[in-house]
Amino acid sequence: MGSQFDSGQGHFMITEDFFTELQGKILSLLGSEEEGHGMDHTLRVYRLSLTLAQEEKADLDIIRAAALLHDIARNQEGNGKVLCHAEEGAKMAKHLLEATSFPPEKIDSVCYAIAVHRYSQAIHPQTKEAAILQDADRLDALGAIIIARALRHSGKLGKPIEDPSIPIRDHYVSPSPSVFHHLYEKILKITPETFHTAKAKALAQGRYAFVQEFIERYIKESQGSL
Repeated sequence: MGSQFDSGQGHFMITEDFFTELQGKILSLLGSEEEGHGMDHTLRVYRLSLTLAQEEKADLDIIRAAALLHDIARNQEGNGKVLCHAEEGAKMAKHLLEATSFPPEKIDSVCYAIAVHRYSQAIHPQTKEAAILQDADRLDALGAIIIARALRHSGKLGKPIEDPSIPIRDHYVSPSPSVFHHLYEKILKITPETFHTAKAKALAQGRYAFVQEFIERYIKESQGSL
């Protein structure tokens, strides 16, 4: 996997080929697309991370590697082999990167970002890059993307879009009895103010509003008032 020496800067720079090859190496390690944590999700988080990193002037080598590798232990968690894919993924990422030309002095920062990327673990990230990865991962759980993911997953499980006979709970329990339960009990609790970076908060506002609008419009259309 490639790197090239920049004589002007006096250090090795990671080439585009490096990250392209890295994608190929992790494909078999990722979770299912149907579960929402396959390569599609990884690449969306990757692109979001780059968008946030430009605003925050973060280390792009760390950001790109961490975003691509953040879910490489998803399969193991899904199969019950590990309790936390973030912690295990950090260990796996360390071994993987140590076998490449990735700058060794940046590997620990990549692994830290992966280890703390799960917001549900209530770990406040202590580095700029870790905060960006956490924000990017959570942004992918808002907006049009999450509605599509929820509809796809519920369809696979044979769950309805809504089930008024079951009250909406204050807490989230998986699997949700309907798409609306998932949106109300989990997704609408990912409020814009809970993000770390200014850019993520701004993007979250639009995505959050879209989820609210979808729910409101669906209800009005199903009631025949719109």
